[in-house]
Amino acid sequence: MFNRAVGLMDLSPGLEEKIRVCNATYTVRFGVRLRGKIQTFTGYRAVHSEHMEPVKGGIRFSLGVNQDEVEALAALMTYKCALVEAPFGGSKGGLCVDPREYDDHEMEQITRRFAYELIKRDLINPSQNVPAPDMGTGEREMAWIADQYKRMHTTDINGNACVTGKPPNAGGIAGRVEATGRGVQYALRAFFRDDEGVKKAGMSGDLDGKRVIVQGLGNVGYHAAKFLGEEDGCKIIGIIERDGALFNTEGLDVERVREWIAKHGGISGYSDMHHVKDGAQVLEEDCDILIPAALEGVINLQNADRIKAPLIIEAANGPVTAGADQVLREKGVVMIPDMYANAGGVTVSYFEWVKNLSHIRFGRMGRRQEESRHQLLLDELERLSTDKGLGWTLSPGFKEQYLRGAGELELVRSGLDDTMRIAYQSMAEVWHARDDVSDLRTAAYLVAIEKVAASYRAKGL
Repeated sequence: MFNRAVGLMDLSPGLEEKIRVCNATYTVRFGVRLRGKIQTFTGYRAVHSEHMEPVKGGIRFSLGVNQDEVEALAALMTYKCALVEAPFGGSKGGLCVDPREYDDHEMEQITRRFAYELIKRDLINPSQNVPAPDMGTGEREMAWIADQYKRMHTTDINGNACVTGKPPNAGGIAGRVEATGRGVQYALRAFFRDDEGVKKAGMSGDLDGKRVIVQGLGNVGYHAAKFLGEEDGCKIIGIIERDGALFNTEGLDVERVREWIAKHGGISGYSDMHHVKDGAQVLEEDCDILIPAALEGVINLQNADRIKAPLIIEAANGPVTAGADQVLREKGVVMIPDMYANAGGVTVSYFEWVKNLSHIRFGRMGRRQEESRHQLLLDELERLSTDKGLGWTLSPGFKEQYLRGAGELELVRSGLDDTMRIAYQSMAEVWHARDDVSDLRTAAYLVAIEKVAASYRAKGL
């Protein structure tokens, strides 16, 4: 995918190679005493590009973690940050561990020891390398890592900024948990504002009434499905999980399904009427929008030609293989690429990092002042109405809505929406203007690589 885009650019071979390769990968093997014996774990932290620092990227806990995967994901982070103009280079980390095999205390020991190994080599540092949650990790692990960093750097006033995705009461930011799913929603809204793009997908209208199938109801899939269903009028007709899928053309209740999964560990038994044993089949059902939001490579050469959705939005990292990508493009399927579609997480991580460095939450200084200015305007309008005997009154609920100043959550959502709109426009301009660019993924790579190249040129490298 990188090579396809670079082939359309005028980069010197040396610069092209510099942008392609992963700068450094650190492998760590450490022991933790658990259950009366020492267990050895293998972890990785890859740094793809330091054209901007710190570098940014999640840490995943999975038995499938390996060096190639971590390096590929680090490269994706470089392009993702460049595309959405988050001032970071790309990085990624991983630990070969199945979190389900250990209790909370054991996971804390493992996480802290892994963090210790990375921190002492500056592979976790507010100014050099800032991790975030990924598959198998969440707020809890980020809080442990931040605490471990502060134990080792007791005088670093910016210690909290060494990692993002922390809980709100441990230096986190409002809206971080929902960020990637919210970003998927904003990405789709941006797409449906693009009449030419919608036409290329053979679609019409807006999001209202569109039939959606979601693969993976984890953090990203759940929030994307919830917001699209509740706020944009989409109909969630399919939910695919590890143990099969639910399919109902009348629509599914995302909240109820989520509660069932949390309680029972899967969707089996939720509703026999809607349960499909082979979940992969539901990927091939007729729908308007397909959202793969879990694992990489779920759409591949085996099933690509049977996919019926005219629009795929990649909420996961790399859910469509390079081979499948070609098959789908030839079929005329429009794909909103992962590099853009799931950048909501890193965008809000950027906001959290800035908040940690500024040591003040967004909205704290200006919120009440904004409210008092609005109050001034409404008071004046009401006074004029009374003086002139107009009998004029405000619409119900307007006053309350208009008077409320923006708090942290509103500002985070506003910043994310703005980021997703601008990034989409930069891709769409290339997509629609160039005859040699037939898809959004190539357009995204062109925009991102050009930004990284410009950064290297400016540095004189």
